Amino acid sequence: MQKLQTVNAETLLYEPLEKPSFVVDSLIPTGLSLFCGSQKIGKSWLMLKLCLCVSQGLPLWDMPTMEGDVLYLCLEDTFCRIQDRLFRLTNEASRRLHFAVASCKLSDGLIVQLEDYLKDYPNSRLIVIDTLQKVRTASKDNAYASDYGDISLIKDFADRHSLAVIVVHHIRKQNDSDVFNKVSGTTGLTGSADATFVLEKEKRASDTAKLYVTGRDTPYQEYTLRFRDCSWELVERKTQEQLAKETIPDVLFRLVDFMRDKEEWAGTATELLAAMRETETIPTVITKWLNEYRTTFLNENHIVYQYSRKKHGRQISLAKRAGDSGDSGDSDIGIPPVTVIDA
Repeated sequence: MQKLQTVNAETLLYEPLEKPSFVVDSLIPTGLSLFCGSQKIGKSWLMLKLCLCVSQGLPLWDMPTMEGDVLYLCLEDTFCRIQDRLFRLTNEASRRLHFAVASCKLSDGLIVQLEDYLKDYPNSRLIVIDTLQKVRTASKDNAYASDYGDISLIKDFADRHSLAVIVVHHIRKQNDSDVFNKVSGTTGLTGSADATFVLEKEKRASDTAKLYVTGRDTPYQEYTLRFRDCSWELVERKTQEQLAKETIPDVLFRLVDFMRDKEEWAGTATELLAAMRETETIPTVITKWLNEYRTTFLNENHIVYQYSRKKHGRQISLAKRAGDSGDSGDSDIGIPPVTVIDA
């Protein structure tokens, strides 16, 4: 039996370790990623665009890529169909991009085939398997164990060779507030993947879609994409921090403006709303929001919030944090810019 390999806490605390690398900067890490979407939504068009970019070292949208050899297993297509897509996407392609339209299944030797491919192309950075269903073997046993076992085989291969493997998969036709719960199969799939992508349209006929991204080393992000001339173009990208800012009530932004020329303010919630000339927010709600965002949004904008009960009512105190000037600078109020690309 192989001895258990351990590492002590002191080593982890002080020894520099290699951080995960990205094949597409801040978006696609090395390891295993699931790329999911409904049928005929345009997943293969986006995968082909990605493969072209990585094989040529070109940015995907405005994000740098790590140039290298790329293998695209187009297991639901023919070479003729791939050629037609290339005609529409590019005038120049690289010899570093390789295609296959057939492969073994995971249970019959796919990993061995991929190992042999890497012997011929050791500088590979990306492998796309389109789709997961084409390389799986139907199993009537435990569904979670089957999902976990299949995806773990691919993840182990990706980790051993420090490259990115993207597995294209489908989503279920169901309503769920969390798009990642729509991924077809059990949590054995998403739980094993290093990153999960879901491409979704609000309406089938629409030319725009949202790309949702989450992962172990990839912070949650949302991309708005538009399908034009057979290519997915970036319209807008929002980071987790930017999305969090959007949940902040508008009245708190106006409160920061209200405090801009003041060192302190004290009074009841009703008096605060009257001083701010707010008519759409009630006192109990503004008090709740001040407390909820006191350590985040208010603190980021140098405002100290205090609350106390006195004989004449509940007292709110607002003050500029000690050492901060009365002018907080730009009127952006600490909001990072949203990246927008003109459509």
